[in-house]
Amino acid sequence: MKPLVPIDEVTIFYDGILSEPQLNHPECVAIDQHGNIWCGGEKGEIFKIDKNGSTMEQDTTTDGFILGLTIDSRDNIYICDMKHCTVFRYNMHTKELIDFTKTKGKMKSPNFAVIDEERNCLYVSDSVEIDTPAPGIWKFDLTTGEGGVWFDHIFNFANGLELSKDGKSLFVAETFANKVSKVTIDDQGNPSTVEDVVVLDGIPDGLVIDEEDNLYICCYEPSRVYRINLHHPDTSFDLIVDDPHATTLCHPTNGAIRGSKLFLANLGRWHISAIDLSNL
Repeated sequence: MKPLVPIDEVTIFYDGILSEPQLNHPECVAIDQHGNIWCGGEKGEIFKIDKNGSTMEQDTTTDGFILGLTIDSRDNIYICDMKHCTVFRYNMHTKELIDFTKTKGKMKSPNFAVIDEERNCLYVSDSVEIDTPAPGIWKFDLTTGEGGVWFDHIFNFANGLELSKDGKSLFVAETFANKVSKVTIDDQGNPSTVEDVVVLDGIPDGLVIDEEDNLYICCYEPSRVYRINLHHPDTSFDLIVDDPHATTLCHPTNGAIRGSKLFLANLGRWHISAIDLSNL
């Protein structure tokens, strides 16, 4: 399959290999209301890159290991921390950092979180361990932080999550099942059914949905990004970009869309990549 975007058209939005502080192996990106890019580091750092990609600063740290980030409408960042086995909440204005879910000793590896503001809840994937399929989706109240396992379906390393625009489906990257699954949410907010969306020849990690209901799938290995239209999943499947040398894209894990650009974290290197989607 020929990629729609040649790798030489993918840009490096921010190169942090020699910056101070260094952007060390970002696993996730999230975008705030002002267009700034937030990402995490391997020592618990939370970095803020300005919207033009010209400067980066460390805003706080959990002293852990950062996986997924997501931002709500009140500028709170929800931070999945693998070392502390919990989800922190950080307010970018007050600089308050709290242990939001208090799940150390309960969750094994909180990987990614998505916000459902309509239902006032946070869905979190628990990857558990490689080669240890287990119940992988938790749910927490956005006000109190209280919650627990929401769906006891067995996932093979539940990783990236994405909520459909209508809030009726939760998409899950099952990394070591090499597929993306869809969990249907009923009118009471409970999981109803689960089905395969697509089975891949790569290892899926992160998921992003655009305004046209295209689902972008970031593959950790090989270093590539796929796209499937959720209205026509049986007939629309594209390879957006592929990097056989794993340099511009190097184990992309998660992404976020701002305008016509898809920003990607590269766990294998020290930079954030950007893909222009306007001509696709």
